[in-house]
Amino acid sequence: MKPSIIGAAAAAVAATAAAQTFDFNADSVGAPPSGWTCGVTGRGSPKWAVAADLEGKGNVLMQSGSGTFPWCVRVGTAVSDGSVEATFQPMAGREDRAGGVVWRWKDGDNYYVARANALENNVSLYYTERGSRKTLKYVDAPVPPGVWHKLRVDFAGTRITVSLDGKSSIQMDDAHIAGPGAVGVWTKADSVTAFKEFSFGRASR
Repeated sequence: MKPSIIGAAAAAVAATAAAQTFDFNADSVGAPPSGWTCGVTGRGSPKWAVAADLEGKGNVLMQSGSGTFPWCVRVGTAVSDGSVEATFQPMAGREDRAGGVVWRWKDGDNYYVARANALENNVSLYYTERGSRKTLKYVDAPVPPGVWHKLRVDFAGTRITVSLDGKSSIQMDDAHIAGPGAVGVWTKADSVTAFKEFSFGRASR
């Protein structure tokens, strides 16, 4: 019997090589972090800058401006299959209060994104194509504001698994965006969101 595509994808993700982890403790406060490029899908004036953690435990990457979909990606990453994870805290926002991760990022108009929203208490999965965000799935989940959360995505082939705080929230197949792309973090609208740690890994072959 031939193994299923889903089973093969799950096995590939399970074999992900050791992740590369980044924090922002060595970066200058008040400026974008070194080795990252930041911008926005759509319109707006996002403000990505390193800030001191209010808890006095190093630095964070903060998005405190506004825009349709602000993003900040790690330069030089090109991952087809693997994982991406961010530790984030939704701090404020009237229209939205969200933190997300992106992968297979080709440019500011084409990528996958998963996000957790503290105003709606849900986790969602999208793909963005030619600057237009398309919803794949929403799942209700508690996302209390003002505390740290871990959002993780494992992806291999068409299989995508989204987890929040160690609990699997979304598992599905989608083929809209294939091949290697950058990885990074994401917010929406007027979200004020802090990112404390970021990691990604590539699936072993």
